[in-house]
Amino acid sequence: MTISNVAIVGAGRMGQGIAAALAFGHVAVSVVDLRDRGDGTGSYLQAVEASIRSMLERKVILGLLHPTDLEEVIDRVTVVSAPDALTSMSSAQLVFEAVPEIMEVKRVALSWIENTVEDDVPIASTTSSFLVTDLYEFVSHPERFLNAHWLNPADLIPLVEISAGVHTSELAVEATRELMIAIGKTPVTCSPSPGYIVPRLQALVMNEAARMVAEGVASAEDIDRAVRIGFGARFSVLGLLEFIDWGGCDILYHASNYLRGELGERFSPAELVESNMASGRRGISDGQGFYTFDPLTVDEYQARRTAEFARILDALGELPRYGDLVPAT
Repeated sequence: MTISNVAIVGAGRMGQGIAAALAFGHVAVSVVDLRDRGDGTGSYLQAVEASIRSMLERKVILGLLHPTDLEEVIDRVTVVSAPDALTSMSSAQLVFEAVPEIMEVKRVALSWIENTVEDDVPIASTTSSFLVTDLYEFVSHPERFLNAHWLNPADLIPLVEISAGVHTSELAVEATRELMIAIGKTPVTCSPSPGYIVPRLQALVMNEAARMVAEGVASAEDIDRAVRIGFGARFSVLGLLEFIDWGGCDILYHASNYLRGELGERFSPAELVESNMASGRRGISDGQGFYTFDPLTVDEYQARRTAEFARILDALGELPRYGDLVPAT
Protein backbone atom coordinates (compact mmCIF):
# COMPACT_ATOMS: atom_id res chain seq x y z
CA MET A 1 0.00 0.00 0.00
CA THR A 2 1.36 3.39 -1.00
CA ILE A 3 0.75 5.90 1.78
CA SER A 4 0.32 9.51 0.69
CA ASN A 5 -1.66 10.97 3.59
CA VAL A 6 -0.54 10.82 7.23
CA ALA A 7 -1.72 12.39 10.48
CA ILE A 8 0.46 13.26 13.46
CA VAL A 9 -1.31 13.68 16.78
CA GLY A 10 0.93 15.83 18.92
CA ALA A 11 2.32 19.18 17.78
CA GLY A 12 5.46 19.36 19.91
CA ARG A 13 9.06 19.16 18.74
CA MET A 14 8.88 15.49 17.74
CA GLY A 15 5.61 15.92 15.85
CA GLN A 16 7.01 18.93 14.04
CA GLY A 17 10.15 17.07 13.00
CA ILE A 18 8.16 14.09 11.73
CA ALA A 19 5.90 16.44 9.78
CA ALA A 20 8.91 18.06 8.10
CA ALA A 21 10.34 14.63 7.20
CA LEU A 22 7.03 13.42 5.74
CA ALA A 23 6.41 16.58 3.72
CA PHE A 24 9.98 16.41 2.40
CA GLY A 25 9.21 12.82 1.39
CA HIS A 26 6.22 13.89 -0.77
CA VAL A 27 3.58 12.90 1.81
CA ALA A 28 0.64 15.11 2.79
CA VAL A 29 0.61 15.47 6.56
CA SER A 30 -1.81 16.89 9.11
CA VAL A 31 -0.40 17.88 12.51
CA VAL A 32 -3.07 17.80 15.20
CA ASP A 33 -2.71 19.64 18.49
CA LEU A 34 -4.97 17.92 21.02
CA ARG A 35 -4.45 20.39 23.84
CA ASP A 36 -7.14 22.96 24.51
CA ARG A 37 -5.24 26.26 24.42
CA GLY A 38 -8.26 28.56 24.56
CA ASP A 39 -7.54 32.00 23.14
CA GLY A 40 -3.93 30.98 22.50
CA THR A 41 -4.82 28.29 19.96
CA GLY A 42 -4.27 30.41 16.86
CA SER A 43 -0.89 31.75 17.92
CA TYR A 44 0.31 28.30 18.97
CA LEU A 45 -0.63 26.71 15.64
CA GLN A 46 1.15 29.54 13.84
CA ALA A 47 4.25 28.90 15.92
CA VAL A 48 4.13 25.20 14.97
CA GLU A 49 3.86 26.11 11.30
CA ALA A 50 6.79 28.49 11.63
CA SER A 51 8.90 25.80 13.31
CA ILE A 52 8.20 23.27 10.54
CA ARG A 53 9.00 25.92 7.93
CA SER A 54 12.31 26.59 9.69
CA MET A 55 13.21 22.89 9.56
CA LEU A 56 12.53 22.80 5.83
CA GLU A 57 14.42 26.04 5.23
CA ARG A 58 17.38 24.37 6.92
CA LYS A 59 17.24 21.69 4.24
CA VAL A 60 17.55 24.45 1.65
CA ILE A 61 20.62 25.82 3.44
CA LEU A 62 22.11 22.31 3.55
CA GLY A 63 21.56 21.87 -0.17
CA LEU A 64 19.04 19.06 0.30
CA LEU A 65 16.07 21.02 -1.05
CA HIS A 66 16.04 23.48 -3.94
CA PRO A 67 14.69 26.89 -2.94
CA THR A 68 12.08 26.72 -5.70
CA ASP A 69 10.65 23.53 -4.18
CA LEU A 70 10.33 24.91 -0.64
CA GLU A 71 6.77 26.24 -0.85
CA GLU A 72 5.54 23.06 -2.54
CA VAL A 73 6.88 21.00 0.37
CA ILE A 74 5.51 23.39 3.00
CA ASP A 75 2.07 23.27 1.35
CA ARG A 76 1.88 19.55 2.15
CA VAL A 77 1.65 20.38 5.87
CA THR A 78 -1.58 21.31 7.63
CA VAL A 79 -1.60 22.24 11.31
CA VAL A 80 -4.95 22.08 13.10
CA SER A 81 -6.49 21.85 16.55
CA ALA A 82 -8.50 18.78 17.55
CA PRO A 83 -11.97 20.25 16.82
CA ASP A 84 -10.90 21.01 13.23
CA ALA A 85 -9.09 17.72 12.62
CA LEU A 86 -11.91 15.27 11.91
CA THR A 87 -11.65 15.58 8.13
CA SER A 88 -7.88 15.14 8.23
CA MET A 89 -8.13 12.13 10.51
CA SER A 90 -10.81 10.42 8.45
CA SER A 91 -8.57 10.53 5.37
CA ALA A 92 -5.33 9.51 7.11
CA GLN A 93 -3.77 6.23 5.95
CA LEU A 94 -1.42 6.05 8.94
CA VAL A 95 -1.23 7.96 12.23
CA PHE A 96 1.75 8.80 14.40
CA GLU A 97 1.00 9.50 18.08
CA ALA A 98 3.54 12.03 19.35
CA VAL A 99 2.07 13.43 22.55
CA PRO A 100 4.10 13.91 25.78
CA GLU A 101 5.53 10.87 27.58
CA ILE A 102 2.82 10.68 30.23
CA MET A 103 0.74 7.50 30.37
CA GLU A 104 -2.58 9.25 30.93
CA VAL A 105 -1.90 11.65 28.06
CA LYS A 106 -1.10 8.64 25.85
CA ARG A 107 -4.36 6.97 26.88
CA VAL A 108 -6.45 10.02 25.99
CA ALA A 109 -4.64 10.54 22.68
CA LEU A 110 -4.91 6.92 21.56
CA SER A 111 -8.60 6.79 22.44
CA TRP A 112 -9.20 9.97 20.45
CA ILE A 113 -7.25 8.63 17.47
CA GLU A 114 -9.19 5.36 17.40
CA ASN A 115 -12.46 7.26 17.43
CA THR A 116 -11.47 9.39 14.43
CA VAL A 117 -9.76 7.01 11.98
CA GLU A 118 -10.83 3.94 10.03
CA ASP A 119 -10.49 0.58 11.82
CA ASP A 120 -7.66 -0.66 9.60
CA VAL A 121 -5.43 2.44 9.78
CA PRO A 122 -2.06 1.68 11.46
CA ILE A 123 -1.33 3.71 14.58
CA ALA A 124 2.33 4.13 15.51
CA SER A 125 3.32 5.62 18.85
CA THR A 126 6.61 7.52 18.75
CA THR A 127 7.23 6.96 22.46
CA SER A 128 10.73 6.39 23.77
CA SER A 129 9.50 5.60 27.29
CA PHE A 130 6.79 2.96 26.88
CA LEU A 131 6.56 -0.30 24.97
CA VAL A 132 3.86 -1.30 22.54
CA THR A 133 2.83 -3.91 25.10
CA ASP A 134 2.44 -1.19 27.75
CA LEU A 135 0.04 0.73 25.51
CA TYR A 136 -2.01 -2.13 24.06
CA GLU A 137 -4.66 -1.67 26.74
CA PHE A 138 -5.46 1.78 25.35
CA VAL A 139 -6.45 0.55 21.89
CA SER A 140 -9.36 -1.61 20.82
CA HIS A 141 -7.60 -2.83 17.66
CA PRO A 142 -4.13 -3.92 18.85
CA GLU A 143 -3.42 -5.57 15.51
CA ARG A 144 -2.86 -2.15 13.93
CA PHE A 145 -0.79 -0.70 16.79
CA LEU A 146 3.02 -0.50 17.05
CA ASN A 147 5.92 1.72 18.15
CA ALA A 148 7.89 3.81 15.69
CA HIS A 149 10.64 5.54 17.63
CA TRP A 150 12.19 8.47 15.74
CA LEU A 151 15.46 10.00 16.92
CA ASN A 152 15.79 13.76 17.35
CA PRO A 153 16.10 15.80 15.26
CA ALA A 154 13.49 13.70 13.49
CA ASP A 155 13.65 15.70 10.26
CA LEU A 156 17.36 14.88 9.87
CA ILE A 157 18.26 11.61 11.63
CA PRO A 158 17.55 8.74 9.19
CA LEU A 159 16.99 6.00 11.78
CA VAL A 160 13.52 4.95 12.96
CA GLU A 161 13.20 2.02 15.38
CA ILE A 162 10.07 -0.04 14.73
CA SER A 163 8.81 -2.29 17.50
CA ALA A 164 5.77 -4.56 17.21
CA GLY A 165 4.05 -6.59 19.89
CA VAL A 166 2.57 -10.08 19.71
CA HIS A 167 -0.80 -8.72 18.58
CA THR A 168 0.57 -6.34 15.93
CA SER A 169 -0.15 -7.48 12.39
CA GLU A 170 2.56 -7.84 9.79
CA LEU A 171 0.51 -5.54 7.55
CA ALA A 172 0.82 -2.69 10.05
CA VAL A 173 4.56 -3.26 10.40
CA GLU A 174 5.15 -3.42 6.65
CA ALA A 175 3.03 -0.33 5.98
CA THR A 176 5.14 1.61 8.47
CA ARG A 177 8.43 0.25 7.15
CA GLU A 178 7.51 0.98 3.56
CA LEU A 179 6.54 4.54 4.44
CA MET A 180 9.84 5.10 6.22
CA ILE A 181 11.81 3.82 3.24
CA ALA A 182 9.73 5.90 0.82
CA ILE A 183 10.56 9.14 2.65
CA GLY A 184 14.28 8.34 2.86
CA LYS A 185 14.45 6.97 6.40
CA THR A 186 16.21 3.80 7.55
CA PRO A 187 13.91 1.55 9.60
CA VAL A 188 15.23 -1.13 11.94
CA THR A 189 13.06 -3.59 13.84
CA CYS A 190 13.38 -4.67 17.46
CA SER A 191 11.30 -6.58 19.96
CA PRO A 192 9.32 -4.72 22.65
CA SER A 193 12.25 -4.48 25.05
CA PRO A 194 12.99 -1.53 27.37
CA GLY A 195 15.17 1.08 25.69
CA TYR A 196 14.77 -0.31 22.18
CA ILE A 197 18.23 -0.23 20.53
CA VAL A 198 19.72 3.26 20.55
CA PRO A 199 18.35 4.54 23.90
CA ARG A 200 19.53 1.38 25.66
CA LEU A 201 23.03 1.61 24.22
CA GLN A 202 23.40 5.33 24.73
CA ALA A 203 22.18 5.18 28.34
CA LEU A 204 25.10 2.90 29.22
CA VAL A 205 27.67 5.04 27.43
CA MET A 206 26.36 8.38 28.71
CA ASN A 207 26.27 7.18 32.32
CA GLU A 208 29.80 5.83 32.02
CA ALA A 209 30.96 9.19 30.65
CA ALA A 210 29.38 10.94 33.64
CA ARG A 211 31.11 8.50 36.02
CA MET A 212 34.45 9.29 34.37
CA VAL A 213 33.95 13.01 35.00
CA ALA A 214 32.99 12.33 38.62
CA GLU A 215 36.06 10.12 39.10
CA GLY A 216 38.38 12.73 37.61
CA VAL A 217 39.42 10.46 34.75
CA ALA A 218 39.17 13.34 32.26
CA SER A 219 37.39 16.62 31.78
CA ALA A 220 33.96 16.76 30.16
CA GLU A 221 35.56 18.56 27.21
CA ASP A 222 38.20 15.89 26.65
CA ILE A 223 35.72 13.04 27.03
CA ASP A 224 33.42 14.63 24.46
CA ARG A 225 36.36 15.31 22.15
CA ALA A 226 37.38 11.66 22.40
CA VAL A 227 33.83 10.57 21.62
CA ARG A 228 33.45 12.86 18.61
CA ILE A 229 36.80 12.06 17.00
CA GLY A 230 37.43 8.48 18.11
CA PHE A 231 34.46 6.60 19.49
CA GLY A 232 31.66 8.19 17.48
CA ALA A 233 33.53 8.50 14.20
CA ARG A 234 34.42 4.80 14.18
CA PHE A 235 30.90 3.66 14.93
CA SER A 236 29.44 5.83 12.19
CA VAL A 237 31.18 3.39 9.82
CA LEU A 238 31.32 0.13 11.77
CA GLY A 239 28.40 -1.00 13.91
CA LEU A 240 29.23 -2.16 17.44
CA LEU A 241 28.99 -5.85 16.63
CA GLU A 242 30.78 -5.39 13.32
CA PHE A 243 33.56 -3.63 15.22
CA ILE A 244 33.90 -6.61 17.57
CA ASP A 245 34.45 -8.85 14.55
CA TRP A 246 36.80 -6.30 12.96
CA GLY A 247 39.12 -6.01 15.95
CA GLY A 248 38.60 -9.51 17.23
CA CYS A 249 36.28 -10.81 19.91
CA ASP A 250 39.34 -11.90 21.89
CA ILE A 251 40.36 -8.25 22.36
CA LEU A 252 36.96 -7.36 23.78
CA TYR A 253 36.91 -10.50 25.93
CA HIS A 254 40.28 -9.83 27.58
CA ALA A 255 39.71 -6.09 27.90
CA SER A 256 36.33 -6.73 29.55
CA ASN A 257 37.80 -9.12 32.08
CA TYR A 258 40.54 -6.63 32.94
CA LEU A 259 38.03 -3.78 33.37
CA ARG A 260 35.76 -6.03 35.44
CA GLY A 261 38.61 -6.64 37.83
CA GLU A 262 39.48 -2.95 38.04
CA LEU A 263 36.09 -1.24 37.79
CA GLY A 264 33.39 -3.76 38.62
CA GLU A 265 30.98 -6.35 37.28
CA ARG A 266 29.29 -3.95 34.86
CA PHE A 267 32.25 -4.58 32.52
CA SER A 268 31.84 -8.38 32.49
CA PRO A 269 31.92 -9.84 28.96
CA ALA A 270 28.49 -10.71 27.59
CA GLU A 271 27.54 -14.37 27.47
CA LEU A 272 27.53 -14.29 23.66
CA VAL A 273 31.06 -12.84 23.67
CA GLU A 274 32.20 -15.72 25.87
CA SER A 275 30.38 -18.19 23.65
CA ASN A 276 31.98 -16.81 20.48
CA MET A 277 35.40 -17.07 22.11
CA ALA A 278 34.83 -20.68 23.11
CA SER A 279 33.51 -21.70 19.68
CA GLY A 280 36.22 -20.01 17.60
CA ARG A 281 34.07 -17.20 16.25
CA ARG A 282 36.37 -14.30 16.95
CA GLY A 283 35.52 -12.38 13.80
CA ILE A 284 37.59 -11.65 10.70
CA SER A 285 40.53 -13.72 11.94
CA ASP A 286 38.31 -16.83 12.13
CA GLY A 287 36.15 -15.95 9.14
CA GLN A 288 33.07 -15.71 11.34
CA GLY A 289 31.74 -14.02 14.43
CA PHE A 290 28.56 -11.99 14.55
CA TYR A 291 29.00 -11.89 10.77
CA THR A 292 30.51 -14.28 8.22
CA PHE A 293 33.52 -13.15 6.17
CA ASP A 294 34.44 -14.50 2.75
CA PRO A 295 38.24 -14.82 2.52
CA LEU A 296 38.03 -13.86 -1.16
CA THR A 297 36.41 -10.49 -0.44
CA VAL A 298 37.46 -9.61 3.11
CA ASP A 299 40.42 -7.46 1.97
CA GLU A 300 38.15 -5.39 -0.29
CA TYR A 301 35.64 -5.06 2.54
CA GLN A 302 38.29 -3.77 4.94
CA ALA A 303 39.64 -1.32 2.37
CA ARG A 304 36.12 0.01 1.70
CA ARG A 305 35.36 0.49 5.39
CA THR A 306 38.73 2.21 5.96
CA ALA A 307 38.04 4.61 3.09
CA GLU A 308 34.61 5.40 4.55
CA PHE A 309 36.20 6.09 7.92
CA ALA A 310 38.75 8.41 6.31
CA ARG A 311 35.97 10.35 4.56
CA ILE A 312 34.13 10.82 7.87
CA LEU A 313 37.26 12.14 9.59
CA ASP A 314 38.04 14.38 6.62
CA ALA A 315 34.53 15.84 6.71
CA LEU A 316 35.07 16.62 10.40
CA GLY A 317 38.32 18.39 9.57
CA GLU A 318 40.28 15.86 11.60
CA LEU A 319 42.40 14.24 8.86
CA PRO A 320 45.67 16.15 8.35
CA ARG A 321 47.44 16.45 5.00
CA TYR A 322 51.12 15.60 4.79
CA GLY A 323 51.96 19.08 3.55
CA ASP A 324 50.25 20.65 6.56
CA LEU A 325 52.55 18.94 9.06
CA VAL A 326 55.79 20.68 9.97
CA PRO A 327 58.79 18.37 10.42
CA ALA A 328 60.62 18.48 13.70
CA THR A 329 63.80 20.52 13.73
